[in-house]
Amino acid sequence: MSTALGISAVTAVLETLLNSVYTGSSLGTVTVSAVAPDIVQTAVGTTADANLQVNLFLHQVTLNTAWRNIGYPSLSADGRTPLKNPPLALDLHYLLTVYASQNCLAEALLGYAVEFLFETPVLLRSQIDSTMKDLAKNHGIPNPLKTAGLDKSGLANQIEMIKITPATLGREEMAWLWTALKADYRPTFPFQASVVLIQDQKPLLSSLPVLQRQVTAPHPNALAPLAALTLIEPPNSQPFALLGDTVTAQGNNLSGASAVLLDNSRFGVEKPISALTNAGPSSFQFALNFAPAELPAGVYTLTAQVTHPPDTVDTNSLPLAIAPKITASPPSVTPDVHGNASVSITCTPYVWPDQEVFLLIGSHATPADAFTTATGTPSFTFSALTSTPKPVPLRLRVDGVDSPIIDYTQSPPVFTGPSIKVN
Repeated sequence: MSTALGISAVTAVLETLLNSVYTGSSLGTVTVSAVAPDIVQTAVGTTADANLQVNLFLHQVTLNTAWRNIGYPSLSADGRTPLKNPPLALDLHYLLTVYASQNCLAEALLGYAVEFLFETPVLLRSQIDSTMKDLAKNHGIPNPLKTAGLDKSGLANQIEMIKITPATLGREEMAWLWTALKADYRPTFPFQASVVLIQDQKPLLSSLPVLQRQVTAPHPNALAPLAALTLIEPPNSQPFALLGDTVTAQGNNLSGASAVLLDNSRFGVEKPISALTNAGPSSFQFALNFAPAELPAGVYTLTAQVTHPPDTVDTNSLPLAIAPKITASPPSVTPDVHGNASVSITCTPYVWPDQEVFLLIGSHATPADAFTTATGTPSFTFSALTSTPKPVPLRLRVDGVDSPIIDYTQSPPVFTGPSIKVN
């Protein structure tokens, strides 16, 4: 998800990409800006040799109708601590205006811009990422935004991609708008950029895991004639697997299973596993033997490849959660007089920069301190921690998957740690 700078990041990316449209064009020097039209009008002038300028102006921000009911901010019983951080989904409404004082030049400027927007219906993640890196490297970001971390806005990593669509403004609406802007009307193309998902990373309260789940439902014995997966079963009755675990896959007509594919489309991770064991018509097993930096924690889709001569087909996909594991942590933490404390842990697999990483002390969750490369030693800064009479559970949450703290093989399940005491 994006930070509060996501709106500014969209404008910065559009401004930079438009700049590249006019670079080397036969029109000469063209300035691309992103300020209010009255400011541009004052700066451009009206002489025959006035500068050519294209201006982006964000004139309205509205809630996205598809996302607005996804979630609402909610607080715990104390009325202050958030229980979740739902995204704020916004549509950005722009005016693209061109300025020129010679015959037909304004139309030429507008033609280039509208063609670019038509050919760029979606801002690719690679475009956003490379543009923000170039802006930071070439000092194209204004100092206040550079200090605030515009290039770290997370826009390229939000779940929704930014889509560019033309908008239609009626004559009256356009007239009212330019009257309010107190600027003379110039050739203008309205369009919309959607959707920007802004999600704060406030510390949260989070409940402990459910000890037992018992779900049953009657179903007829109607097996599919083709190979199909019906259940992915991590070991030790856990709802997730750890690196090094052996996972069991169950299904129908799996006798020809030769490999499985783990896929995490968010990070472009695809890992084939060809060493299958205990293979049979209804199940097989495979081991998650990957290095800590090779396979990030999170939710993957798992697909089996089954050979039925002369063809090799892919089965349906089922989700498999790979959990992080805390391998080393401090036994206690001592907050300062304001309740602030820093905690560092060691974990496997490594956490990646674009993942949502939280550390939970009891029910208090806080996001990881900023890091730029995959690391197995993330640090976390807690605020308003209160002392605990005894150690409380310590969990690492990566992309919504928690590290294990419960042994489900025993009845009733028992707490296995790790834990930490707040002094």
